[in-house]
Amino acid sequence: MTENKVKLLGIAGSLRTASVCKAVLRKIAANATEDFSVEPFDIGSVPLYNEEIDYELPLEPIADLRNAIAGCDAVVIVSSEYNYGMPGVLKNTLDWASRPAKLSRFIDKPVLVITASPAFTGGVRAQGQIAETLRSMGANVLAVPQIVIGSVHQKITDGEFDDPSTEAFIMNTLTKLIDAVRDARK
Repeated sequence: MTENKVKLLGIAGSLRTASVCKAVLRKIAANATEDFSVEPFDIGSVPLYNEEIDYELPLEPIADLRNAIAGCDAVVIVSSEYNYGMPGVLKNTLDWASRPAKLSRFIDKPVLVITASPAFTGGVRAQGQIAETLRSMGANVLAVPQIVIGSVHQKITDGEFDDPSTEAFIMNTLTKLIDAVRDARK
C-alpha cells in the first residue's frame, strides 16, 4: 500500500441484497488499484433518525457510520431513485451523518454521486436531491461529470454490473475524485 493511496467509502442507497447500486459499487471496488481502495458501508443497520437519542452516546451503527466517513478520504454514493427522489434510507443515513448540527462528517469531504435506475433517465432527479443535501452538509460534491446509469437492469449480468463503456466512464470520473483528494492533501 502506498502512502498516497486514497481510501474511498462506498455507500449504496439501497437495502436490497440484489441491489444494482451494490453491484455498481462492487464493480468499482473490483477495479481498485494501488491508487485507491473502496470500503463498502452497509446502511442497513442505521436506525431511523431521532434527535432525542442523538444527544446521548451514539448507537453503535451511528458511531460506525460517522467513524467510517471521518476515516476515509472521499465518499462514493451509488443510489437508485424512488418516486422521482432520493431513497428514504439514504436520506436517513445522511441525516445521521450530518449531526450534531455544524459537525457534519461530510464537511469538506469530496463526494462522487452516481445514480442508477431502470428508467432511461438513470435517476437524474435523485442525483440533484442527493447533491443538494450533501452540499448543505458541507460536502465537496464532484459537480461534473454527472454519472447517471439509465436502463441499469440491462447492464446487470448474473447479479453483477456488466457494461464496459459505463464502467470506463465511472473509472475516468473516479480518477478526477482521486485527483481532487490528492490536490487537497497538498
